[in-house]
Amino acid sequence: MKKAFVIIPAYNEAAHIAQVLGHVRKYLPGNNIIVVDDGSRDSTAELAVRQHVSVLRHEVNLGKGAALKTGSDFALMRGAAFLIYLDSDGQHDPAEIPAFLKALKHSPIVFGQRPRTKEMPGILRFGNSTISFVFRILYGMHIHDPLGGFRAMTAETYSRIRWRSSGYSVESEMIANVGRLKIKYAILPVKTIYRDRYKGTTVKDGIEIVLNLLWWRIWHPFNGRR
Repeated sequence: MKKAFVIIPAYNEAAHIAQVLGHVRKYLPGNNIIVVDDGSRDSTAELAVRQHVSVLRHEVNLGKGAALKTGSDFALMRGAAFLIYLDSDGQHDPAEIPAFLKALKHSPIVFGQRPRTKEMPGILRFGNSTISFVFRILYGMHIHDPLGGFRAMTAETYSRIRWRSSGYSVESEMIANVGRLKIKYAILPVKTIYRDRYKGTTVKDGIEIVLNLLWWRIWHPFNGRR
């Protein structure tokens, strides 16, 4: 049976990590769940260890992109065939993991798409709309939730699109690499639970993402590799 691994980047998520892992364990065994503690200053790592999952730790905060790479590389060393990414703040519903795995039977990468409702923070709605527009103009891709972190891919796809971004540009770089390499992708609507505080992409991050998209469109880091 092909192995699926869930990779969860975490930074100061002691308030949510145990509950998130408890839900994920309903769908995958602990050995197939990888938490990458990205230099947390609280008890995130210790609480994750108690859930009997694999816990990797960055001594300092390196960023979400770096955490996802660390977890993905470790999963591949463990024989992963499929990689699933979800956030550690309880925003994503692990009950949708089977739907991602089902979608991977038909597409090598699947992007979760959150609904643009009034519950979505205004800064996130604006950022998604702006970056979605940039993707449509520069890459010809219709991605309505480019900032969403709930997504899945095959191990082969990860090897092809392995990103360079260490921070919050990682989600956009994944999509840009998929577009440049003309990899087939699928969109999966997902439910979302927004917490009282929004810790995700900031205005500064959004500006950096747009500039990166322009730069990636001009300069091809793969040097034509397919």
